[in-house]
Amino acid sequence: MRPLKWRQLGEILIRDKGVPEDVVRQALREQESSSLRLGEILKEKGEATEVVLAEALATQSGMEYVAEPKVKTSALHLLTTVPISYAKENLAVPLEIDGQTIRLAVVDPSNNQILNDLSVLTGCRIIPCLAEPDKLIAAINQGYETLSGGGDSSIADIGQEESDAILIEDLLDTSDEAPIIRFVNGLLTQAYRQRASDIHIEPFETEVIVRYRVDGILYEVQRPPYRALANIISRLKIMANLDIAEKRLPQDGRFSIRIAGKQADIRMSTLPTAFGERVVLRLLDKSSGMMGLGDIGIDDDMLPQIKNMIQKSHGIFLVTGPTGAGKTSTLYSALMAINSQKQNIITVEDPIEYQLSGVGQIQVNSKIDLTFAQGLRSILRQDPDVIMVGEIRDSETAKIAVQAALTGHLVFSTLHTNDSAGALARLVEMGVEPFLAASALVGVLAQRLVRTICPHCRVSYQPDKKILAELFDDIVVPERAIFYRGRGCSHCMNVGYLGRTGLYELLEVTDPIRHLVTSNADAATIRQQALKMGMRPLRQAGLDKVLAGQTTVEEILRVTQEGG
Repeated sequence: MRPLKWRQLGEILIRDKGVPEDVVRQALREQESSSLRLGEILKEKGEATEVVLAEALATQSGMEYVAEPKVKTSALHLLTTVPISYAKENLAVPLEIDGQTIRLAVVDPSNNQILNDLSVLTGCRIIPCLAEPDKLIAAINQGYETLSGGGDSSIADIGQEESDAILIEDLLDTSDEAPIIRFVNGLLTQAYRQRASDIHIEPFETEVIVRYRVDGILYEVQRPPYRALANIISRLKIMANLDIAEKRLPQDGRFSIRIAGKQADIRMSTLPTAFGERVVLRLLDKSSGMMGLGDIGIDDDMLPQIKNMIQKSHGIFLVTGPTGAGKTSTLYSALMAINSQKQNIITVEDPIEYQLSGVGQIQVNSKIDLTFAQGLRSILRQDPDVIMVGEIRDSETAKIAVQAALTGHLVFSTLHTNDSAGALARLVEMGVEPFLAASALVGVLAQRLVRTICPHCRVSYQPDKKILAELFDDIVVPERAIFYRGRGCSHCMNVGYLGRTGLYELLEVTDPIRHLVTSNADAATIRQQALKMGMRPLRQAGLDKVLAGQTTVEEILRVTQEGG
């Protein structure tokens, strides 16, 4: 219902929101020959933001303006009567209920249909309030995601039903009641909400165990009945376009899903075992985007050195570390830092984890003999400036990469070695001539990922002196150092850690290092020389993170037990 003193939207924008009068009048003239509303025209022109328009509409209609709409716990049950597709189509969601009154967030104050519909469905009085479209959609996604819960609620419903192939645009949108489909959707939604990077479905003789990998550590989350294993895997195979009849051979596939409005890519791998097929799902959140070099934990004093290395015209820049240390993500960040229209950048990867705009990416395919070495040879005929090789696995790839670096190309790649010095010796072991390896390499970055302390439950503590002595036997620890850890809370699943950051050890290949490599020196000798020249070891980097209150002594010890 309009208030007694109804004012035109244009007048409110001019007098209350400071939009220039001539701009509003011009937009009103354009509105006469357009199907767009005044606010939409002003927004397209950049003359009014969503916030300004929402506040002006609220003033015009006499409604309350809600800056941060959120569905309260007491109102979650109302979402069961309103499909998410209907809420998104009408841009409306109930925020709270008080007795027989529902407070409803809307975008369009003139849409009375949604008010009437909800009033009929609930028998309650509806009080509308106004919100911005983007904030309202976020509230809808968050509310329905909370309502859906994880896969736990559907375990008891799992039977032997066969599931049909459907395309899920958003897991929260599906209204399919098949227990298997509900279970799989809940499994993926819960994993996304708990920031899991991988889902493991592991069959044993009498049971199935589901585990999530969160911040590098596996946690058991569910034990669905063994009889449901075949149907769960069939459902996942359908989503990944794999052969549901083939259970004797390993299969690999991928599919994309939307969860709460955010897109995620999922890689699926199956492996036949004695008790059934084992499945691992790798979750890649596309909406989060790639992080820059300054955002992945590299210290400010090391950042200029790395940027200098990755901006050279030729040479090899290597990132080393164990599986799961974040090596590929670091290389992606490096590529983003130098990516421009003036550079021809091509990668060969196994698999392609993230799509990089402006970068040519090749997927390794062993079935058609497209290996790293073969892909690298083909790339060299494409006039590249920068080449990224996902991993140097064999002698052939190593030799081609070195040759490419010596003929005017900048090459990025990864190696599985414990520390930075080991990478130089490893190349020589793989058959690269020592003088060629010494000439080609510009730098080696060793890295680990450590869990960071949950900020919601961080407390100070005194670590065991034996652990301190074992970890920092040759590093001076300040006498008045304060150490922290997480007690465990609902935000971090009671483990005390939330998120991860990187530890880095950078070896710059200078003339003294080149001389040692040419002389066939071992990794220990190369490392000692690098330390004399100021290289900061991984454990020193770890101590800095500990003293900064970012992680714990125990976590540094866990990830640096081998080398560093």
